[in-house]
Amino acid sequence: MRSALGVVSRSGVVRVAGDRHEPLRWASITKLCTAMAVLIAVEEGSVGLDAPAGPPGSTVRHLLAHASGLDFDTPTVLAPPGTRRVYSNTGYEVVADVLEESTGIGYETYLREAVFDPLGIRSTTLQGSPAAGLVGPLDDLLLLAAELLAPTLLARETYILMRTVAFPGLGGVLPGFGKQEPNDWALGPELRDAKSPHWTGTKNSSRTFGHFGGAGGFVWVDPVADLAVAVLSDREFGPWAAEAWPRLSDEILENR
Repeated sequence: MRSALGVVSRSGVVRVAGDRHEPLRWASITKLCTAMAVLIAVEEGSVGLDAPAGPPGSTVRHLLAHASGLDFDTPTVLAPPGTRRVYSNTGYEVVADVLEESTGIGYETYLREAVFDPLGIRSTTLQGSPAAGLVGPLDDLLLLAAELLAPTLLARETYILMRTVAFPGLGGVLPGFGKQEPNDWALGPELRDAKSPHWTGTKNSSRTFGHFGGAGGFVWVDPVADLAVAVLSDREFGPWAAEAWPRLSDEILENR
């Protein structure tokens, strides 16, 4: 198995293990980048969070928070908007289309110009869906993790909104970890809150936010510990990750 890990504090990268330069799939970590691009467009006035998008009654905000009711990978609507947390790649593909239509700029171009270039992300490319298609090295993912820990691209109020629960109280399934009531999600990041089981550690604060991907990687930011961790691998998500990731997170937090 190929893997790489990095730990970031406000002073910079404090720990790296593995090959930090080898491109690996980010999978659904991609959604964090798509959400950032959309929120930048919101700040620019090109996109409205409450603009209609997706199924009838749904908005950009619903799509970013997996509250539109759209199925995981089809256009089927499984629940009325705002009633359940239905994790959806389709929703992120729709919101990327909205970004293109609203700005007149292709999604990939906008992502690179608004997010990647300012952060210095140079070696990561989109090789598929705006929901799960990024491929790049740990070095680039660490730049994203550092930005999520200490934002430079988003205004503070937008950054706070990005990591604050949207549509509180919605239940749903956290992929790989079962039904959660509530299944809190923000505008891009998944929120730890009081979820159990969860992919972060028992020592992570309830304010921890981030995302994991089906390719075996994750990013979390713990504002209480003032720390971010990024991991990439080429081993598909499975029971091994549900066991190993929380232990790894606890070890990092114990030894920070």
